[in-house]
Amino acid sequence: MTAALAERAGRHPGTPSAVVTPLGRRDELNAGAAEFTPDVVQVGLYGHHAVVGPPAAEGGPGCPGCLARRWQSVRAGYLRDAIESGGETRATGTPPWRTDFVVDALSALVAAAARRPRAARHPWVRLLDLETLRVARFPLVPDGECPSCGARPDDSAEAARVTLEPSPKHAPDSFRLRPLGAYDLAPEAFANPVTGMLGPSVVPDLTSASTSSTVGAFTTRSGDYLRECYWGGHTGTYGASVRVGLLEGLERYAGMRARAKRTAVTATFDDLGDTALDPRVTGLYSDTFHAAEPDAPRFAPDRPVRWVWGWSLREDRPVLVPEVVAYYHAPGGVRRRFVQESSNGCASGGSLAEAVYHGLMETIERDAFLLAWFGRARLPEIDPSSSVRPATRAMVDRLAMYGYRARFFDTRVTFPVPVVTAVAERVDGGPGLLCFGAGASLDPEDALAGGLCEIATDSVNLRRRTAREERRLRRMADDFDEVRVLHDHPLLYGLPEMGRYTDFLLRGRDPADRVRLASLASGPGALPVSTDLRDDVEACVGAVTARGFDVVVVDQTVAEQRALGFHTVKVLVPGLVPIDFGWSRQRGPLMPRVRTALREAGLRDDDLPPDGLNPAPHPFP
Repeated sequence: MTAALAERAGRHPGTPSAVVTPLGRRDELNAGAAEFTPDVVQVGLYGHHAVVGPPAAEGGPGCPGCLARRWQSVRAGYLRDAIESGGETRATGTPPWRTDFVVDALSALVAAAARRPRAARHPWVRLLDLETLRVARFPLVPDGECPSCGARPDDSAEAARVTLEPSPKHAPDSFRLRPLGAYDLAPEAFANPVTGMLGPSVVPDLTSASTSSTVGAFTTRSGDYLRECYWGGHTGTYGASVRVGLLEGLERYAGMRARAKRTAVTATFDDLGDTALDPRVTGLYSDTFHAAEPDAPRFAPDRPVRWVWGWSLREDRPVLVPEVVAYYHAPGGVRRRFVQESSNGCASGGSLAEAVYHGLMETIERDAFLLAWFGRARLPEIDPSSSVRPATRAMVDRLAMYGYRARFFDTRVTFPVPVVTAVAERVDGGPGLLCFGAGASLDPEDALAGGLCEIATDSVNLRRRTAREERRLRRMADDFDEVRVLHDHPLLYGLPEMGRYTDFLLRGRDPADRVRLASLASGPGALPVSTDLRDDVEACVGAVTARGFDVVVVDQTVAEQRALGFHTVKVLVPGLVPIDFGWSRQRGPLMPRVRTALREAGLRDDDLPPDGLNPAPHPFP
């Protein structure tokens, strides 16, 4: 095929040279840098598809190596397993498409590939269906990890510095630097079946009747298995949901493992001393867990582990953080992680200040929710009609149309930051009984809206999901050890019999005792809301550090986000309760804070006794 294209190029002066190679022949994600002849177009063949990439350019991102990596990343799991397992590949026969009209079509696409418009943000990739000669084209987002054109420096203490620049909000009632539409987000560049870094597609979730939800997914390898990572948006319009979903997908892409820099420190905690964050403060698993999972490694201060650099906002200095704590899908597989972290505290924004604000809000929110759940706290109920936002009140009414009562609770525990627990309760008590969510923000309206968005999206689907998985869920209800993964936790509370574990919060309430939403922003130590996100961050960090905690930020931003003017961080507050999924993997009940925090906040008269813990798994989604 290469010779045939060369012959066609000879007939048409100015047509670039092309090299035809099979796709899927080697594991591009673990291959070293490849050399490409400048201005030569790479044509990849797989099955009845030909992929015509941009020509290699001197020093320019978006090279043929990026295309090969993106193509492999978006393949189906069975094909990725075959490519990445290390086995040899071979042709299954002679392609029947080596005909003159196919060569002519490819020659035309090769010529088009050399004519990249100057204004194009990304180079184009053409896909030719050799059976129908149908042509499609897709943008190629350069791969920041590409060994041929990417730049991944070693992680370092100096590069970890977090400098919070002024970040004026785009609107008085917003906690964002700029509106969603200000970002140059082209959905077809990030979700497409040839080069999509966030998967092959983003589609409307038509099962969601309360919001215009969208969903997409990409896969990433961890040892012997591929993990599917879902992302999506849940707003009132599908266009906005696609954009929100893409930003969430980029955030998860950045937070799963260190892609922008190479982890450079492997050492024992004993050797690092005060330079490092002690994993025993962020929480470890119980002896019971390790007895049941003997292959799961334990943390030991004299055992070497990998560390990444973060930045202490309290002490204004670099600090080393265990890689498995900073990134929730760090390489090596589950058998090399002494904890399995989640995306808790990972957040994105148009500036570092914006990202840190939202990451800190999430960390405070999850801690407060879990303290209330484990301690079975009788939280004050909020009157949703006291919201000043028509959209909030309308969504509450819409849930009522579907048979759910939306209820909200003041979940402030340690810090003067409004935290709201949201519950959608099926009025008739049937399957799909309860759905939980939460939100945190300096503005109580935002905090309630965050929790409401979660329950509005999930509750209307819960009846059907409960019916579909009822047998498995009943096994979980009989044996909580069967609750093993993230989705098990919220689904379990679709069973009506699980309602008794929430009576401490929901039963015996007098509507006259409900508090107004605005009251969450009042009281001792209430924090003012600024017009600049940096001021908001400094106020929140001050409130957290005043209680003896540090705030550590790990910058996770990948090159693909930086090109959009976007940042992603992981915010850690060592000592706050982390959220875990799987009944046997709960670190919170072992942490001293679970026993003392409610008393210190005035929500209990005494410390929580050992037998006072909620005996059921948390319902957080």
